[in-house]
Amino acid sequence: MFVGEAPGEQEDLQGRPFVGAAGKLLTDLLKSVDLRREDVYIANTVKCRPPNNRPPRKDESAACRPYLDRQVALIRPAVICPMGNSAIRAFLDSDESVTALHGIPFEIQSVTYFPMYHPAAALYTFSLRKVMEEDFRKLRALLDSIAD
Repeated sequence: MFVGEAPGEQEDLQGRPFVGAAGKLLTDLLKSVDLRREDVYIANTVKCRPPNNRPPRKDESAACRPYLDRQVALIRPAVICPMGNSAIRAFLDSDESVTALHGIPFEIQSVTYFPMYHPAAALYTFSLRKVMEEDFRKLRALLDSIAD
């Protein structure tokens, strides 16, 4: 399960997560490790786009949390990949940034969390593309070890 921050403009218009440029990059990264979008569940911490595309406030995240919790309960993912600081803070009790936490698996109450950069970050900072590619290779190894 991949969890982003909030819908962008296209996501909000179409009612589907990750359908814009960041979604295309996510699809490419998934393919690079032999996963398809159909193989994963993609969600956001909040369900509608905050004004001016700003990060969600704590009260907005809290208001949407029951929906996210229900998605997790229904999907029962082996691994949850929170993407970006807002999503990481939604799942991990940490003030550390994505820079410090990305690519490191954490197990909390029998759930494995694998924080990652949000694909949009790699669209704005091209050097993060290589970092994300490496994190996806680590994720593939993690998934393979769980399957064994």
